[in-house]
Amino acid sequence: MGKDPAAQDASPSALPPPLPCSCPCHSQGPSAGAAMAAALVWTALLVGLLAGLAGTELQQTTLHPLVGRVFVHTLDHATFLRLPENVAVPPSVRITYHAHLQGHPDLPRWLRYTQRSPHHPGFLYGTATPEDHGRQVIEVVAYNRDSFETTRQRLVLLIGDPEGPLLPHQAEFLVQSHDVEEVLPSTPAGRFLTALGGLWESGELQLINITSALDRGGRVPLPIEGRKEGVYVKVGSASPFSTCLKMVASPDSQARCAQGQPPLLSCYDTLAPNFRVAWCNVSLVDKSVPEPVDEMPTPGDGILEHDPFFCPPTEATARDFLTDALVTLLVPLLVALLLTLLLAYVMCCRREGRLKRDLVTSDIQMVHHGTIRGNTEELRQMAASREVPRPLSTLPMFNMRTGERLPPRVDSAQVPLILDQH
Repeated sequence: MGKDPAAQDASPSALPPPLPCSCPCHSQGPSAGAAMAAALVWTALLVGLLAGLAGTELQQTTLHPLVGRVFVHTLDHATFLRLPENVAVPPSVRITYHAHLQGHPDLPRWLRYTQRSPHHPGFLYGTATPEDHGRQVIEVVAYNRDSFETTRQRLVLLIGDPEGPLLPHQAEFLVQSHDVEEVLPSTPAGRFLTALGGLWESGELQLINITSALDRGGRVPLPIEGRKEGVYVKVGSASPFSTCLKMVASPDSQARCAQGQPPLLSCYDTLAPNFRVAWCNVSLVDKSVPEPVDEMPTPGDGILEHDPFFCPPTEATARDFLTDALVTLLVPLLVALLLTLLLAYVMCCRREGRLKRDLVTSDIQMVHHGTIRGNTEELRQMAASREVPRPLSTLPMFNMRTGERLPPRVDSAQVPLILDQH
């Protein structure tokens, strides 16, 4: 926010010098003087802050939304920058807005806020309901992203009843060629009503509601040129629907839309090419015909009436589950016991033993086996008593190039070639 002249006059350089004081604090040393100087500086800052707040005036605007009619308020950059009338807003200025209901953190349920980017203006739009009738205060805070200044604005909404006839005939169109920010200004909205007048000739058309397709579950389009988010536009009139609109919403047209074909349109599409409307999403609501009141169910005494086709059992027969429990538990246990006994017989009772194997084996094979064992023991004894030194090339730590020999930790020549086998 801009500096106020009163705040500049209250700076420390504009204050008069303090009068000399003969109080005992000046005789206490340099610490007392420093504390006095700090107190003077803080006093000057507080005076300047209070003067700046007193010179700041909160902008206040009174608006008059109508129940059942679309309300659009543009948050323009020029209004918050407080530029002179002949000075245009620089295109590089970036301003964002935050709006909320006074005393609440968010907007009322019928009011929405949107802004495409900090370079574009913001919009407050929505349709008030009869429950919102009365006075509502909206506080808007504008943030300048370049200078970090903030500006506040208060919008006083006096919501009242509309004048003129009611609008019982309402039609909603999905405009796929526009975003919600492109339809909210009065100029494109007026062009849409004028173009729709060619299809709905009789009666005066008025905008009832404008909703972004993203708020209805639509998807964000790909960043390809020509693709838009889409916007739902609801229009009302006191005159009945035209034959062309009735044919679009007929069951035959809905059946064609279900098969992927365009609906039946008996008149010229006056909305094209400026507005590309999804005709399969057109909905017509006629509030002139009272809706049938649902019959309230009559509370009874809680006793069901006699039904000859329903014969509930009078009493259940008693059953004994002891047999089922014994069969369920004992049969697996018996099977496990039999398997255990069979395994014990195979492992313990079917062993032949060493003596039986020796008796079955022939004498020649036994002599052969004993000879092999005796020869093996004789070789072990001969290897253990060998004292001939081994060649140097077979010793560890022997260098073939220099012939140097290092004493090994273990004399491998004394190690038998065949180790004992146990």
